[in-house]
Amino acid sequence: MSIEINATHDPARRSWVESANRPETDFPIQNLPFGLFRTGDHVRGGVALGDRIVDVAALLRTGLLRGAAAEAAQAAAGPDLAPLLACAPTAVSALRAELSELFREGGRGDRAALESVLVPMASAELLLPLKPTAFTDFCTSIDHIKRMGQRDAPLAAMALPVAYNGRASSVVVSGTPVVRPTGQFIPAPGSSDFRFGPEPMLDFELEFGVWLREGNGMGQPIGMAGADSAMFGCCLVNDWSARGIQFFESILGPHLGKSFVTTISPWIVTMEALAPFRVAARGRDAGEPDVPGYLLDPADRNHGGIDIELTAELAGQRIVRTNLKELFWTLAQMVAHQASNGAPLERGDLIATGTVSGAAQEARACLAEITMRGGETIALPDGSSRSWLHDGDTLTLRGKAQAQGYVPIGFGECAGTIEPARAATEAGA
Repeated sequence: MSIEINATHDPARRSWVESANRPETDFPIQNLPFGLFRTGDHVRGGVALGDRIVDVAALLRTGLLRGAAAEAAQAAAGPDLAPLLACAPTAVSALRAELSELFREGGRGDRAALESVLVPMASAELLLPLKPTAFTDFCTSIDHIKRMGQRDAPLAAMALPVAYNGRASSVVVSGTPVVRPTGQFIPAPGSSDFRFGPEPMLDFELEFGVWLREGNGMGQPIGMAGADSAMFGCCLVNDWSARGIQFFESILGPHLGKSFVTTISPWIVTMEALAPFRVAARGRDAGEPDVPGYLLDPADRNHGGIDIELTAELAGQRIVRTNLKELFWTLAQMVAHQASNGAPLERGDLIATGTVSGAAQEARACLAEITMRGGETIALPDGSSRSWLHDGDTLTLRGKAQAQGYVPIGFGECAGTIEPARAATEAGA
């Protein structure tokens, strides 16, 4: 497991891009996440720095990048980031080191030339960094499982990281409207009736995701060390949930209640940038089964968790505060388990944690938990209340990695606004 700290993590390092030094920014010079953006009709790759975007293609044209850093920059220049994920980790690391050097106070390079490659983030459209080759959503919070109706977590959820294969085609970038889905549901718990119509119990799930830089051959499992090295970087995930549809259909597992849309944040924060925030994985309490051998790795036990505070806001009011380090399973364990039966993972796969709920009341990371499946309400600043999401509501997720002695880094917003259900149309109409 690679958790090396280097000069790019130096908490004393500051950028001559002043907005990158503000305490509230998600994108200090210690972060340098990759994404795609558009101005006019021009789509290209960029790196977030304060309230600016480093236009990677424009930076290449300055001639300031050489060697492995230039090779990685060619891959990151757009129009999607799949080639960047294929780069050697050393090349991506070299690019981050060069970016950190060029944009730090006192760094090398012609500042006038460098200022010309900066694009105001407010004037750009942030895009999906790449289309996932596949999407898997796990359920790795024991607290979430218990609150969702199973007081004693089932053995399977404590013996392995359970998951379902989601729909990659409905993964969208932050800011994309969330259209209320239609489907079959029962109007009330215990009802023998069922209806087809707009989802009455629309929910969010505060989750976290990891993009894979490499996969495995058919029939070839990935060990824990390989799983850790397969991870390129991370993002925030909101796996929107149509609870009425989900509760009615779940015989084999989630289907239409989950496949209508999944929102992610636009920036990919590299595993290297997250190195200072690695912490011990969650231990096992008395009565909980030991970690199975194929998912047991001393390095993962010591550093497999990540200290990232995650929040959800509804109508500008924070309704959730939780932390990624509370999950029962680590990211590497999810990857290793996904491939344990020989299923081929691929570069560009997106793997999500499932709802990141913790033990505290404020760490209930979806409305189904917060309102006890709709039996209670939460009050909002405008005087209204919610058991489930209404049309017009905007739900925003945020995350901040933090550790004593290091500069916190974030992921940008993961937000969506609910639009009314749409009438069915004929295919192709």
